[in-house]
Amino acid sequence: MTEPVKGPASYFPSIEKKYGRPIGEWQSLIRASELTEHMDLVNWLKAEHGLGRGHANALVAHTLREDADG
Repeated sequence: MTEPVKGPASYFPSIEKKYGRPIGEWQSLIRASELTEHMDLVNWLKAEHGLGRGHANALVAHTLREDADG
């Protein structure tokens, strides 16, 4: 039996459905941004792309963690 997805990635199906872009595309936007601080990126996604706080936070947290883990 497969473990349920936990943490920020648990939001990914609803993010893709609601905003119509795959997670990889959101991550590319985050990585291409000149911003580097977590909350700056969250606020940018909210202001520029209309994401809700929870969805933006999940994307940023997951992306920054992936980048830190190499």
